Amino acid sequence: MSGVPPELRDLVARFDAPGALARVQGARPPGGGRAAAVLILLSRPADDYSIVFVEKNADLRSHAGQIAFPGGTMEPGETDPVQAALREAQEEAGIDPAGVEVLGALPKAHINRSGFDVTSVVGWWNTPGPLAAGDPFEIQAVHQIDVPTLLAPETRLTWVLPNGYSGPAFVVGDLFIWGFTAYLLDAMFDLLGWTQAWDTTRTAEIPPRFFSERL
Repeated sequence: MSGVPPELRDLVARFDAPGALARVQGARPPGGGRAAAVLILLSRPADDYSIVFVEKNADLRSHAGQIAFPGGTMEPGETDPVQAALREAQEEAGIDPAGVEVLGALPKAHINRSGFDVTSVVGWWNTPGPLAAGDPFEIQAVHQIDVPTLLAPETRLTWVLPNGYSGPAFVVGDLFIWGFTAYLLDAMFDLLGWTQAWDTTRTAEIPPRFFSERL
């Protein structure tokens, strides 16, 4: 199986460049952090690329309501982040691993707040099927968003906090993508050469539903 567009396969080769995603990797503590993996799943159901996201349940104690890539903590005895990312994508979004071709992985990133070392696996969905939220206590919904929508200047803004912290955000309808997921999207789009010029001075406060989650 390989329905990967040749231009995408060539672009993904940039993930191995020295310093790729350096601005989101974070300083790792001695011994590293807890291993985790996410799946950035690309497909082209129509004329444009799309990416799959999960929406966390609004009642969770951690990451409530967050928009994220399918993924999570690697289980005890699990050593392969690729397999972990595919497992989590199946559990959270109903994605059959057999229909996914792994293109590569972005450099490992450390999230200071949670202590995770996250490997972002990039995959191509060769045989797209229906998406289905897994455990309703964890996943509220699954979304497939077109890349041109994410890249559109009107979709993009900078989130700000009273303490001075800020970062990239993507607003698609009622979905507010920020935090680590938005940092990854922003850096990956730059790396792929897809980013369109947008107004970085356009700011917005993070919606109150996310106040329990601070970077």
